[in-house]
Amino acid sequence: MTHDSLRDHPLSGPPQEPDTDPHVSGQPYVHDASVVLWAPSFVASRPDGDLVSAVDGFYHGDRRFLRTLRVTVDGIPPAPAGSATESAERAVFDAVLRGVGQTTADPAVTLRRERTVEPGRFTERVLLANHGSRHVAFTLRVSAEADFAAMDVVKSGVRLGAAEPVAGDASLSWTGDTAHLTLTADAPDAPGAVFVDGTEGSLEFAVTLAPGEEWPCALHIVAERGDSAAFLPVTDEQRPWQPVELACADGDFTRLITQAEQDLSRLLLADPQAPEDVFAAAGAPWFLTLFGRDSLWTARMLLPLGTELAAGTLRTLARRQGRDTVPGTEEQPGKILHEVRAQEQSGHIGMRLPPQYYGTIDATPLWISLLHDAWRWGMPDAEVAELLPNLEAALTWLVEYGDPDGDGLLEYIDSTGSGLANQGWKDSGDSVRFRDGSLAQGPIALCEVQAYAYEAALAGAALLDAFDRPGGDRYRTWAARVQDAFRAGFWVSDENGPYTAIALDADKRPVDSVTSGMGHLLGTGLLDAEESRAIADRLLAPDLADAYGLRTYSTLNSGYNPLGYHIGSVWPHDTAIAVHGLARAGFPDHARRLAENLIAAAPAFDYRLPELLAGTARTASRRPAPYPASCRPQAWSAAASVGMLQALLGLEADVPAGRLTVRPASGGHLPLKVTGLRVAGEPLAVSVTADGAVRVDTAAAVTVEVEGAQGSQK
Repeated sequence: MTHDSLRDHPLSGPPQEPDTDPHVSGQPYVHDASVVLWAPSFVASRPDGDLVSAVDGFYHGDRRFLRTLRVTVDGIPPAPAGSATESAERAVFDAVLRGVGQTTADPAVTLRRERTVEPGRFTERVLLANHGSRHVAFTLRVSAEADFAAMDVVKSGVRLGAAEPVAGDASLSWTGDTAHLTLTADAPDAPGAVFVDGTEGSLEFAVTLAPGEEWPCALHIVAERGDSAAFLPVTDEQRPWQPVELACADGDFTRLITQAEQDLSRLLLADPQAPEDVFAAAGAPWFLTLFGRDSLWTARMLLPLGTELAAGTLRTLARRQGRDTVPGTEEQPGKILHEVRAQEQSGHIGMRLPPQYYGTIDATPLWISLLHDAWRWGMPDAEVAELLPNLEAALTWLVEYGDPDGDGLLEYIDSTGSGLANQGWKDSGDSVRFRDGSLAQGPIALCEVQAYAYEAALAGAALLDAFDRPGGDRYRTWAARVQDAFRAGFWVSDENGPYTAIALDADKRPVDSVTSGMGHLLGTGLLDAEESRAIADRLLAPDLADAYGLRTYSTLNSGYNPLGYHIGSVWPHDTAIAVHGLARAGFPDHARRLAENLIAAAPAFDYRLPELLAGTARTASRRPAPYPASCRPQAWSAAASVGMLQALLGLEADVPAGRLTVRPASGGHLPLKVTGLRVAGEPLAVSVTADGAVRVDTAAAVTVEVEGAQGSQK
């Protein structure tokens, strides 16, 4: 999903002007950006509210419309006094006007900016207040620029020439290629003036305030696209789950769940081909669109909130499932796509990704497993049945296209020469490497992808059997081949014992670095009990797990970098997958310890977990370091909190069999009570006391089985 390597820019938009700022080079850093969003729109700014850095702007539909927005008073920026993200779509920025109206050292005049984003627009409410004893008079100036830059251009760090504004009555407007932007001020009782200086437009207001007076002004910024949108916004009424409320002994976990649910609600998009079907866009700023892998993992982690998001995600991807063999896009019959963009994405060394790109090895098995898991959580049979032809096509892809050399392993290679070199979730160019740091050469067979394939083949076979479709035995036989090939090829050992290599290279050699990929194997059925124990213990060893979560790459490997995108950083979703796998495999204490490490990172990011964070040890700092170019919010990072909640509760559903299982792990999160969950379409609430007694409340037609608890009550 990551496209870490996109650096170059296409010749699109207004004429290019090389940026003269020497600090604007390469992918912009975004870790300190304030982001408020309602997909497909968001605003990224500095913590003081101004839009001035390389990544800042007002974005809509994968394009930046407004590039800069500055507020000054008599030519001087207000002094920042604090900011807060009040909700996913709303933030406030407080400042003082130093020296204005002051008679003591105390500030006298304050400025507050309240920013609210809606799809295609945002509103900035500016409030000036005179708390002093003097009359004050000054000029407030709002300056703005627009560039209509495509997302890959912004991500490259290259600034395009800005469009020239047109002055109106208390307004400014800009027109780009198939796009239009307006900025209108609503400021009663204040004379205003509009100025244009080259590519910058400004609104000026002469403000006079008596002691105790306030002056309000509302700025309305509206973006319009002349071309058709790739995906549609989602209203509050369309949100496919109920609000989740968690009360537990760990306040950080509670706040993490609350923020995650808010962010996920605003990351939702709808399929224009069927607007009732919604899915989670991957994240802001770089990936606010459909990504097969990300959207599937997000929906899978959120299954305890209901099956509607899973159903919408499955159907949206099924409509775009591969039907033909198209080398330029890597489409193949039955294959689930990697991403959808409004336009081609360009990168360095000739990388060019088409708007609908299929270069992924794992989205197809993940689609199959999501369909199966959604069925087990109570997705209606009629909805599952509608997707059975897509299931059969996806299963056929596994055995006929995903395994081109017939060795029982899924493998990939970039067949276009201009796509992603690595096509698993660790898709940066340097992610698959040997323990000595050397890079593996493709075709590559990733360890976690074999687990996905094994699980998907058995899950698909179970669905075919349940719906009286032929073919189940074929995929069970193929799954056994995957398991045998994996066991024969992937296990290696070092001084700490056996573990699984990250991959096999083109010569079928184990790529022997120690990585987080092992965590994705647990709970899939690929491993036996002894193998699972070896992996569980290895994951919790300090070289992988003494950070704020699970490192992608062991500190014992050559080339380890705590700020390496996939070679030492921590990814919350990756950690949550390992936590869930550990719990399913029967290692609840391992799962709890790993989850607690990630939860401990939450306060440093205001409980909005980023796409990834630095892999530095917890003993090195009381706060985890950010990864500077990380998206925040990110859908599967937000969903990780719900995935960990499910794991800590040991919550597993099998609605077709009429069963719901709860196996709570002990730990500092107890006592715990959560409401807002759903199973078989019915509300589900679970509470666990400090001594492990469990209560489950639901009207669903399931038998509740509680394991490892002091007592239970339905």
